[in-house]
Amino acid sequence: MIYADDAGPDGKFRRGAGVIYSHRVKITDRPSQIRSRAARGGGEKRIAQQHAKGKLTARERIDLVVDEDSFTELDAFVLARPTELIPDDERVMGDGVVTGFGRIDGRLVYLFSQDFTVFGGSLAEAHAEKICKVMDLAVRNGAPIIGLNDSGGARIQEGVVSLGGYADIFLRNVMASGVVPQVSAIMGPCAGGAVYSPAITDFVAMVRDTSYMFVTGPNVVKTVTHEDVTLDELGGADVHARKSGVAHFEADDEVSCAALVRRLIGFLPSNNLDPAPVVATDDPHDREDPALDDLVPDVATKPYDMKDVIRRVVDDGDVLEVHEAWAQNIICAFARLDGRSIGVVAQQPMVLAGVLDIDASIKAGRFVRFCDAFNIPLLTFVDVPGFLPGTAQEHGGIIRNGAKLLYAYAEATVPKLTVITRKAYGGAYDVMSSKHLRGDYNVAWPTAEIAVMGPEAAVNVIYRDEIAKAKDPDGRRRELVTEYVERFANPYVAAARGYVDDVIEPRETRRKLVAALRSLAGKREANPRRKHGNIPL
Repeated sequence: MIYADDAGPDGKFRRGAGVIYSHRVKITDRPSQIRSRAARGGGEKRIAQQHAKGKLTARERIDLVVDEDSFTELDAFVLARPTELIPDDERVMGDGVVTGFGRIDGRLVYLFSQDFTVFGGSLAEAHAEKICKVMDLAVRNGAPIIGLNDSGGARIQEGVVSLGGYADIFLRNVMASGVVPQVSAIMGPCAGGAVYSPAITDFVAMVRDTSYMFVTGPNVVKTVTHEDVTLDELGGADVHARKSGVAHFEADDEVSCAALVRRLIGFLPSNNLDPAPVVATDDPHDREDPALDDLVPDVATKPYDMKDVIRRVVDDGDVLEVHEAWAQNIICAFARLDGRSIGVVAQQPMVLAGVLDIDASIKAGRFVRFCDAFNIPLLTFVDVPGFLPGTAQEHGGIIRNGAKLLYAYAEATVPKLTVITRKAYGGAYDVMSSKHLRGDYNVAWPTAEIAVMGPEAAVNVIYRDEIAKAKDPDGRRRELVTEYVERFANPYVAAARGYVDDVIEPRETRRKLVAALRSLAGKREANPRRKHGNIPL
């Protein structure tokens, strides 16, 4: 029997040994027959094992992510490179990863989906080359890259070649950064060097109970640090979505994870040269919401839910929050305003009074930079009492990390809209997309307090001696606080300086923002020519 892969170094065909392996192709086979064998991956037994774990196959995942019948597979017949450690009958077509292109809501995307039924989805030379090919095609054609990760890591049998394959992918991740959106969905294990490709991508989604990420596994951790820890405790979805901030999204199962990826792509342009997507909306551009007038409490220390503000302003209350469970004192989300995709950044007074700390600064800074890279306008709601004080924050680098958010807003050239709802104190006022950082449209509600610090703290510093000498220190302090608020800590002082463009009724917020966004549709602004800045990483 003669097979297509039996050609020797001299180009002549050798005679087969009479055993037909899963990857071998007869000259008489039709492409459909070969493709059908390739689609079986590691075989029915391993597919059943995958399903028994509550996991889908590589191709089933792709079918959930892309539009029906839109996927075109590439390199289905690629084989692992022959080595003395890999028996010939274990070389399976596709080499443990399915690659190609498809459509999401009619828009082109490129995908790779690792196949755990073949060598545990481990990465080796041919496997990596397939991924690199679709990444190159995505950049060349200006389309998002979606990676569905389910891999045991580097294929040990191929040695350093596997490590080189990872590096080839890392390089492409970096070169594609800011050029096309990159989304990673972790559907199973992702360990060792494999974690760094998702970490470079723009968004990481994980599935509870079936996916995990870590640099070193539980056995190594126990050997080195003597800690007993499970896979989920070390690197499960909850850990990375709530504690480390590695995961931007977490889903209950693979079906909902695929739906989340589709929804996310809908908010994003295909590349850095395209404008933010615009979709038709029935939500009136001039809609007013009287409930906003009473949303901010009269007592300055009383919290309220900023998510309620956001939902009442954006189109149809539709919001996709990023990093929802991590650094909850700040909100980052995608939404639409007048049909156009926007990025929303807002303090959350319900958590730590909306103070800026290390994690919040990192979370918002990266989100702002992503939006700027992909022409997505920024809408910022401000209610910030300042930066979180304390030795833990200072020693952890709040100065360096807070500067990341400052840098991101200052660098951004997309349309920037800012609404100060209540507190805007100290350096945090500057950082949160202030007029001084090239904010395009900055407004305040009548409840806004814009000052170096809170009125009580300011009075205690400025009038310390006077209060101490007063017959009724508490009464005098209250009088001075009221006077300070009237003279300094109100939006009209800032408006008189031009630091805010307007003081508006809360109910008018949507109408005013839509008008401003429309006026900024043709905004042109560029930073000085340079190789790149040096953000305080």
